Amino acid sequence: MKKAYHLVLMIMLCGMLALTGCSKGGSNNTADQASGTDAKTDTGGSGGNSDSALSPYKITLVYPASAPKDLQLVQDEMSKYLTEKINATIELKPIEWASWDDKTNLMKISNEPFDLMFTASWSSYPKDVAKGQYLELDDLMAKYGKDIPGILGDDFIKGSRISGKLFALPTKKEFGQGFGFLLDKKLVDKYKFDTNGVKSLEDMEAMFKTIKENEPGVTPIVSSKFANIWTAANYDGIEANLAIPRGSKEIKAIDQLEDPKFIEFFKRMHQWNQNGWFDKDILTSDSDQGMNMIKAGKAFAVAQSLKPGKDKEMSLGFGVDVVQVETADPFTTTGDAQGAMLGISRTSKDPARAMMFLNLLYSDPKLLNMLDWGVEGKHYAKKSENVIDFPPGVNADNQTYPNPGGWMFGNQFNSYLWANEDPNKWEEFQKFNERSEHSIGLGFAFNQEPVKSEMASMANLEKEFGATLRSGEVDPEKIIEKWKGKRNASGFDKVKAEVDKQLAAWAQTQNK
Repeated sequence: MKKAYHLVLMIMLCGMLALTGCSKGGSNNTADQASGTDAKTDTGGSGGNSDSALSPYKITLVYPASAPKDLQLVQDEMSKYLTEKINATIELKPIEWASWDDKTNLMKISNEPFDLMFTASWSSYPKDVAKGQYLELDDLMAKYGKDIPGILGDDFIKGSRISGKLFALPTKKEFGQGFGFLLDKKLVDKYKFDTNGVKSLEDMEAMFKTIKENEPGVTPIVSSKFANIWTAANYDGIEANLAIPRGSKEIKAIDQLEDPKFIEFFKRMHQWNQNGWFDKDILTSDSDQGMNMIKAGKAFAVAQSLKPGKDKEMSLGFGVDVVQVETADPFTTTGDAQGAMLGISRTSKDPARAMMFLNLLYSDPKLLNMLDWGVEGKHYAKKSENVIDFPPGVNADNQTYPNPGGWMFGNQFNSYLWANEDPNKWEEFQKFNERSEHSIGLGFAFNQEPVKSEMASMANLEKEFGATLRSGEVDPEKIIEKWKGKRNASGFDKVKAEVDKQLAAWAQTQNK
């Protein structure tokens, strides 16, 4: 009996140990793996079959967009696929553009758990990095995102770094920013405008004049972003109107408010405003409003940053034919490299799994196209392997999963083309990227912390003077002089000295 008792006790102990081991294995979180524990199976490469060592996990993706009617349906389909690949489900969390800043800031300061968030140079990326919002990604990418470096290439990754460290991954898309306009094709055809001959703003003026004189009720130009886009096409902006001009051979910032080219552009904008070519809501209008006005027959042109096939994309999205004209060759800055990114939050419960998901977004066309276009047969129909169109009865006005913004996610070169698009679109993207002039400052990111109080003053002055200058409503020389006077009294010299100091230090690292 005693021996039997010991035997039963040993069997029970072994069983408990086995259960403990199973429990430990089943709750194994890949965040532990990211901290140094080796995963039993490497899921960082392309394909990535579900690993039994990975416990179920829900990945939360936060991005700016309107929530479509079929969000849940697409989310469920993506979750089925992700469960097979990396034993994960996904929560898609779109936030309206109008409330994006307020809601995401609240998420950050309240330490809300989430995994991935859209970010960009123009959407708080450098500031959030300084606050520690996003995790460093080099080690995670080396282990769980092995396909990504080869897909993005060195320049995309270099331009995304801050102080030499990688905190978010950029979308592989156009690597640079062209500048120009989208024009109402009906009016282009009506007046037989030669859009192939347009190379400059001067070339556009004859068109605007014709529309103003012959089309009452049609606004020649819509978009409050016009001056911003032009500036981005000609300067690698840093902060406080300090920028490296396009074509510079020296890593040195100039003051835009002192630059004759800058002043001449705003003189032109003032003249265009006096001609009555801008819409009355120039300070608040945007490209969507402009496209809707074109659709309603109330506008001719929308100022846009351009890429190959932008006109076809916008025609599809808004249900109106537009053509694009480029008035500046593409230019690549740090801001362009950081123009659309996904960062892994410091509040993520499983950073390794988030990186596995990112790896799939870059390497797996099936997953990316579910996020971009929805469910095959319901939201789109395949015309061929890489070309899609609306299913019968579906169009731009009644679709239930409009594209949330493919430019925000992964490898856009894997995204399906629509039947109205150039079949060589991605080849044209590659050519566009290759011909884009790179700023000599590509990869430099300014750290505001040493001058954050002065930068707050600079931001207030931008609000006070910038919009008025961009509207063309006032004589630019007068407002620029007022701006400079207030700026000098608010610590501009200290900001400029800090920019010069950081640029010089960064330049030393580029010469090694």
